[in-house]
Amino acid sequence: MAPIIERCAVEPDFYVRDMLTWALTRHDPARTVDLLLAELASPTPQARSQALHTLSKIGDRRAWSAITVELLHDDDDEVARAAWRTAVGLVPDGERTSLAELLATQLGRGGLELQRSLSRALLGLGDAASPVVTAAMTDRRPGVRAHALATERLLRDPDEDFAAALHEARWVVALRAAPDWTE
Repeated sequence: MAPIIERCAVEPDFYVRDMLTWALTRHDPARTVDLLLAELASPTPQARSQALHTLSKIGDRRAWSAITVELLHDDDDEVARAAWRTAVGLVPDGERTSLAELLATQLGRGGLELQRSLSRALLGLGDAASPVVTAAMTDRRPGVRAHALATERLLRDPDEDFAAALHEARWVVALRAAPDWTE
């Protein structure tokens, strides 16, 4: 099992990594999860993101406590994205609001695809996400406000096209910041 995990950290082909993940999910979680948890401290971003991805597939709740603020805010976008998805899948009910608050600090981060991933993660938290998204709609940073507005639309209608919602939200933020010429 350890050689499979080691290969996940360096394998360049996404489809091969996906097959390696599949193979790991077929092993005894009692042993596999411990090895994957150790990978979360790896200096190699791919090792961390792949370990998180595999933990999300296994779904063992023991992994929840290993998803740290550092992983949720990781400088590497793929690690952060994997941490968001994994955290949402493993979060205990009593921790949903705290997780939503942590995820909301990442609003405005990255480009369209990363923002879509964060919005989908917040969507996965349901009602716990609404207050933090609403609060972020008044943030001083325009990018955060726009991302929050687009996310709020997804919370109301999960089938909404995120790219279109974000585009419209950016317009709304820009218009609200424009000077009032009627005075």
